[in-house]
Amino acid sequence: MQPGPELRDAWLEAHHEWGPGLHEDGFGIGPTDDVESADGFRAWLERLRHDPTSLWWIVDAGTVLGGIALRCAEDERVPRLGHVGYGVRPSARGRGVGTWALREVLAFAEEHGWSSVTAVCHDDNAGSIATLEHVGGIIVTREDRGAVRLRRYVIPLGNPTVG
Repeated sequence: MQPGPELRDAWLEAHHEWGPGLHEDGFGIGPTDDVESADGFRAWLERLRHDPTSLWWIVDAGTVLGGIALRCAEDERVPRLGHVGYGVRPSARGRGVGTWALREVLAFAEEHGWSSVTAVCHDDNAGSIATLEHVGGIIVTREDRGAVRLRRYVIPLGNPTVG
């Protein structure tokens, strides 16, 4: 579902579960975003509406389980972060939530003419590695960024008009 103010409390619950300072992939939170105050939350949502990234919250029965983002090919962040980024709150992991959400976004990308998407994850993130490989991701590189080792995947899609 699209990010919106009606799920603020449910979103904050998920955000707090991650804990302070931890990066939450798929939500589009920047280092200067104030998501705790009502005004800051509204300002963050407004900023998201003007970002070319497509963002969805993963919601089940009013509970925000995570978020997923699809960056357009022209987005300057794609070489560093890939087209797709997602995160599942700790209490919802291991249940197929990420795989389901990723499949939905891949179907969206394919419907819009994409031939493939890229995704980047930490080399030690077994959950993301399993998710990416489960949906057909093919590892194309391993790279070091400082002390962090990353994997870059390409996920081929069935519609070869955009890439």
